[in-house]
Amino acid sequence: MSNEMIYGVDLNEKITPVKVRDAIIECFTQAQQELIESMKEISGVNSEKAKKMNVDLIIENAFEGVGGDFNNPTKESLIKVVMILRDYAKSDAFRNPEIIKKHAGEIMQLINKLE
Repeated sequence: MSNEMIYGVDLNEKITPVKVRDAIIECFTQAQQELIESMKEISGVNSEKAKKMNVDLIIENAFEGVGGDFNNPTKESLIKVVMILRDYAKSDAFRNPEIIKKHAGEIMQLINKLE
């Protein structure tokens, strides 16, 4: 079997809600990279530390907003979080809608593999 991966999750292994949550974090971290790099240039902030804090806060707030538990996500809360993050990304005029759709679709592939 080939090792098909989506944001660090091996599609040939059992997919868990925590793995999907971690994939969401990885996906959103990659998507935020440009924004964080521009912050670094402006403020001199350590980009890796700032990126991690920013993404974690956004995703934790999304879980809170849907009444989900960041540390113990459910399939339902993951779906709602993906929709919130998709809308959040769409609110940034600099983001390409096709890329947002692609990323959300990749995460939904993982969610659809949950039991």
